[in-house]
Amino acid sequence: MEYRRHKDLRISEVGVGCYALSGAYGKKDVDEFKRMLRRAYELGVNFFDTAEAYGNAEKILGDAIKPFRSEVHVATKVGIRKGVEPNLSKSYVTAACEESLRRLDTDYIDLYQVHFDDPKTPVEETVEALEGLKAAGKIRHYGLGHLPAEKVKQYMSVGEVFSVLVELSAVATDARNKMLPLCRSKQVGVIAFSVTGRGLLTGRFKQHPEFEPQDIRNVDPLFRRERFESGLRVASELTNIGKRYGKTPAQVAIAWVLAQAGIICALCGPSTVAHLEENVGGSGWQLTDEDLARLEDLLEHEAAFVTEQQRVGIKEILSGRLPDEPHQAFSDLIYAIETAVSLDLTTEAEVLPTFKELYALRGKLDESSRSKLEEVQDRLRSLIGFVDGDTNP
Repeated sequence: MEYRRHKDLRISEVGVGCYALSGAYGKKDVDEFKRMLRRAYELGVNFFDTAEAYGNAEKILGDAIKPFRSEVHVATKVGIRKGVEPNLSKSYVTAACEESLRRLDTDYIDLYQVHFDDPKTPVEETVEALEGLKAAGKIRHYGLGHLPAEKVKQYMSVGEVFSVLVELSAVATDARNKMLPLCRSKQVGVIAFSVTGRGLLTGRFKQHPEFEPQDIRNVDPLFRRERFESGLRVASELTNIGKRYGKTPAQVAIAWVLAQAGIICALCGPSTVAHLEENVGGSGWQLTDEDLARLEDLLEHEAAFVTEQQRVGIKEILSGRLPDEPHQAFSDLIYAIETAVSLDLTTEAEVLPTFKELYALRGKLDESSRSKLEEVQDRLRSLIGFVDGDTNP
């Protein structure tokens, strides 16, 4: 394992995240997960990421790393959990930190991260809470995640931000243009997550997979339409490149992320020892300049293809009749929302109320929900500025 130093922390190039314990990818074997965490330490991983929102993940992580707690860095997140609206008020952040410390069974948190935006709370108030926790020795550093660039800039202007958590992979490259340059200009580290495209870049998929009912990939735009088609082509190229190095496509995907300027850690999300051991193999070697250039050419071509097709897809979803099957209609609308944000056709702030209304239907999709789905479709058509007959929304 290779390491990268940022400020006073020496961080393993590959870190392990605990999002899978939230149930986002279906039920996981907790005992195997603990074995994976202990094996990660044996292989040199010293950065572990979790959140108060990930069910009992903090407790599971705390139990697993207790014998070597002082030798690793623990990151967790604050601001949202099941049944609680986003809350970054000083009182909430302070109380939530104490609860995370208790669940993790530790005296301090190495990196305490804002999880999602809370538009009701001024940035200055949240920073005051984080600085207070830092002064009290409860946390060593604080970082940001899942925030729009403008909000990240506000935090950077009033606080000492250690890092920003961004989605980054060869099939999700927006952060390279929007966030990495900003972080580099402020000497803020970047922690990348979903570095293998939530499994799309592992080479396991040859056609559209069937996931467990609760797996978020059932509605993830990355596994829909043109993005999935493009992702398969990128995974195929990673496979070809890997053969020349004796590496798997997942390891090539991780090495590509680590080759991006400003990255201090590539966060993977294995739930088994076998997947962990493969992911760790993404560290300790580098792609040649020639292979990086070849990949850039491919990614540029695929980005142009995806953007063109996404605009067509949004047009079809918002102008046509929704599918009769409620789950399919729901997935199409999720796709339209997330794609419109990625194409800057709307902002996260503008679309968030509509997204929340739509997502609240997820567990009760049946024929009675059709009118609600159509209302969301109408609202999105108006919000995104779609005009009938226009080829581009």
